[in-house]
Amino acid sequence: MVKHIILWKLKEDLTPEQKATVIAGIKEGLESLKGKVPGLIDIKVNTERILPSSNADLMLDATLESPEALKGYAKHPAHVAIADTKVRPFTAARTCLDFEI
Repeated sequence: MVKHIILWKLKEDLTPEQKATVIAGIKEGLESLKGKVPGLIDIKVNTERILPSSNADLMLDATLESPEALKGYAKHPAHVAIADTKVRPFTAARTCLDFEI
């Protein structure tokens, strides 16, 4: 199995209200992929109880069956659509850590 962890920092020019809307959209969109993407076992977007000491605004925590499933997830049309409409337009920085478990 593979863990796919992403940390995002939202663009600084977003108002607090816009950030809340964007975060909710990212969470809803990405979590909706469970059951749609082959090999995706679990997916959660952590958006709450983030401490002020953090330098990221939200975190994706996904579990996939294999490295091949991760490659399929990355190019799956449903994932790409969410990334292109709900994530990339609003994020300033992205950090990724993939590892086998």
